[in-house]
Amino acid sequence: MAYSSTYTPTNLSYHTIPSLTFIAGPTVSNIKVAYRIFGTPSSPHTALISTCYGGLVNETLNFTSPGSPLSTHRVIVAAMLGNGESSSPSNHPSFPQTLHYRDVVNAMYALTRHGLGIEHLDVMAGFSMGGQVAYHFAVMYPDYVRNVISICSSARTSGHNYAFLEGPKSALLNSVDFQDGEWKTQGREGKRPIRGLKAFGRVYSAWLTSGAWFRQEQWKGLGFESVEGWIAGRAEKSFEGWDPDDVIILARMWQAADVGKVVDDGKGGSGGSGDAWKRALGEKVKARILVMPSRTDQYFAWEDSEEEVRVMKEAGVDAEFAVIETVWGHTAGGGADEEDTRWMGERIASWLEQGRRRG
Repeated sequence: MAYSSTYTPTNLSYHTIPSLTFIAGPTVSNIKVAYRIFGTPSSPHTALISTCYGGLVNETLNFTSPGSPLSTHRVIVAAMLGNGESSSPSNHPSFPQTLHYRDVVNAMYALTRHGLGIEHLDVMAGFSMGGQVAYHFAVMYPDYVRNVISICSSARTSGHNYAFLEGPKSALLNSVDFQDGEWKTQGREGKRPIRGLKAFGRVYSAWLTSGAWFRQEQWKGLGFESVEGWIAGRAEKSFEGWDPDDVIILARMWQAADVGKVVDDGKGGSGGSGDAWKRALGEKVKARILVMPSRTDQYFAWEDSEEEVRVMKEAGVDAEFAVIETVWGHTAGGGADEEDTRWMGERIASWLEQGRRRG
């Protein structure tokens, strides 16, 4: 992966899995999981946070600043497989063409349980795709994690969410410089389809926040004089430094997300079909779970989160629903707005405290 000029991949550690069998079939050697430890490294309480789509370890909101809810925890931020820091199409010649959330969770479990010797996780958290990792973790390893926090995310990708992703994905795949993948025959670095990657970011731009955000011209607070300035100066550049194969493999994994596949032998629905997800959440989850959608998220709809919490509660799961009231849309969950981030931190802190009081 080619990082942006503003990103510094410093202080990362790597756990090497000698051999990992992927859900798609192949067994691949020397799979690396990139991570970094924040917060209080000596703490007996451990939290694991997954990166999100387009997210990197050192840019991930980790709630460890002084007074934040995880500041007294040993917080491990781990990169998803496929993000360019952990093993990915861009840096591993034998990486499979298809990636599943179960692969990511198995790799992160190998990191924490076998690599770091952690007997259980006090907290498993994530935003967006990271929240989907957290959901899958709760279903796949129910006895390993005690508290789950899923922010602006879902247990399965809805049909609307799936369709939204077809837009930016198609912009990249059909760009003149992507050349149906022929760009790789000219050498991976230096020949990346920059026009396609910029088009991906431009198509994505309208979905990041909300209609209210645009009406209020919130881009001005970010230093841009016009919406076009923000699109060209911020949104287009979001994926400019990424490897296209990493962008695509993660987008396809996102589209196929469904915790129901864990209990249905891989046959859970894609794009919101099927209801095996209800059995997965109702029968497998043992952890307390805090679900925090954004009221104005355009693709991880708060109504879907509300339904997931209802299903869990009816099954006896200790699930709680807390909506982020914001105009920042999906980006609110990643720390885009200081006020929203403060609210999330306070809400998470009170929820964790409630759990401690209950024992």
